[in-house]
Amino acid sequence: MADPKNLTSLELNPLKVKCTDTDCRKDLHCFKATAQMKKVSTAGVCRECGADLVDWKRVHKKDCNDVQYTLNALRKELIRHHFWHVEIDARAVNYARRKGLANLKTAVRSRIRSSISTPNNPYDGRQTPMEGSGNPIHYAQHATACCCRKCVEYWHDIPQTRPLTTDEIEYLSELAILFLEERIPNLKEEGERIPSIAKES
Repeated sequence: MADPKNLTSLELNPLKVKCTDTDCRKDLHCFKATAQMKKVSTAGVCRECGADLVDWKRVHKKDCNDVQYTLNALRKELIRHHFWHVEIDARAVNYARRKGLANLKTAVRSRIRSSISTPNNPYDGRQTPMEGSGNPIHYAQHATACCCRKCVEYWHDIPQTRPLTTDEIEYLSELAILFLEERIPNLKEEGERIPSIAKES
């Protein structure tokens, strides 16, 4: 076993953030209920410290006119906060710039439809890569809880057991698009010519 004192900074890679991580001292929580929480009807509060910070009835209305409240509430969860603040990889930024805003919006809707619209996906929870994938939509899905049906269910009150409706796909897509517009500002409507970044070998 290596001596920890001799490890270089390159060997000390940070651990990847997980859906159930919390840092309650920094007001970053996890609202994914445990089985016990569901059993005793305490779902909705932080599973670690019990903080009750989200007006779930308000969020679950899926009201496009009140979407800023939902976006602010999402940031209270550590996993979502991470994706609202982590640096988006250069290949993902270039992807967005090449697409342009109009085509990116189309790609978001297509991705939401293909990755989470069907019920009871046996790969649920694994269909959306984490950061570093070269696709900014993946960041947007994690930031807005549109990454898997488990997250969609507790954040957006859409059961895992049925397909998403057209209106639900549109709503979830709108959340992801708002994330992209904030995190990658000044995208041209029709896209730009951007040189490719070679993949690391």
